[in-house]
Amino acid sequence: MDFVEDDDRRLLRESVAAIAGDFGHPYYVERARAGAKTTELWDALASHGFLGVNIPAEYGGGGMGMSELAVVCEECAAAGTPLLLLLVSPAICGAVIARFGSPEQRERWLPGLGAGTEKMAFAITEPDAGSNSHRISTVATRHGGGWRIRGTKYYISGVDEAGAVLVVVRTATDERTGRGVLSLFVVDTDAPGLQREVIPVEILAPEKQFTLFFDDVEVGPDRLVGGEGSGLASLFAGLNPERILSAALLNGIARYALGKAAAYARERVVWGVPIGTHQGVAHPLAKATIDVELARLMTDKAAWLYDAGMDAGEASNMAKLAAADAALAALDQAIQVHGGNGMATDYGLATLWGITRLLKVAPVSREMILNFVAQHSVGLPRSY
Repeated sequence: MDFVEDDDRRLLRESVAAIAGDFGHPYYVERARAGAKTTELWDALASHGFLGVNIPAEYGGGGMGMSELAVVCEECAAAGTPLLLLLVSPAICGAVIARFGSPEQRERWLPGLGAGTEKMAFAITEPDAGSNSHRISTVATRHGGGWRIRGTKYYISGVDEAGAVLVVVRTATDERTGRGVLSLFVVDTDAPGLQREVIPVEILAPEKQFTLFFDDVEVGPDRLVGGEGSGLASLFAGLNPERILSAALLNGIARYALGKAAAYARERVVWGVPIGTHQGVAHPLAKATIDVELARLMTDKAAWLYDAGMDAGEASNMAKLAAADAALAALDQAIQVHGGNGMATDYGLATLWGITRLLKVAPVSREMILNFVAQHSVGLPRSY
């Protein structure tokens, strides 16, 4: 692991920053308020191959890794245009299919995901399962030569933009533990029997949240990813990238907020001097900067471990928690530095509060991360 980015990584960062910067936060806010999508930004990134940097080269992707996709995600957010679907389509779905999909499945979906011309959503959360994936009640039962899926999924992002959704279901129950035996299926979003309902949320973002209802949705055997009952292993191959990309997005939002705060503190003059002269303004911004840089280091470590084929669970969880705390603190301090202007739409800070606060809860809560660290890193008894 090198703490100095090589030329390729630096060029990737600069290129993505330039593209996202051409759109900027006002574009993002306008699209979100209009109920529209950031299609133009997505397509601009796709045209340069940046949305599939982690997809294997033999399927039209960049042939790089999660480290490079994290750069894309962070730089988009640092320009004030955080894209939630980057966490889902190329990160979770792309990673799972690339690692566990059959040759036919990789040929079917990876080229589109790599080119950014296809989007895939991810469905695991349920109203009654929460963080306990072993209690998933959406079931897939054998029917004819394929499967029939029945159940409900909750808070599923971007389904209205995606052509398919990677769904985590129960295909059996472990008689010894009573836990669900999990499997993954790719389901077309226009499949008969699949209905969706928007969940109203107080978050300003182009991506909508949905409840999905599977009413005997039929899929062929070619839609089972990784084999029957292999869902748990496949799942964590996708969840660690989700945590890494969540951390990258939060790090980008934090950098955006701190950049706005520093510029304002240099320009805003009160009692004859810039307000940044005062330690009451300067020190909180300095502390927030330190915390963000620490979160970025842990994010880099997690991505490096994942790309090296090593266990990235601990680092991914730590990175997500650190980035969520650091981003919220940075955004809050940036709003404070701006005073009343911090709540003004034109200053582009309060408009990011919802998505930043969301990512302290999702895709895994702070409390569940602390449970994981207490058990696996500290060696304490399991508490749940």
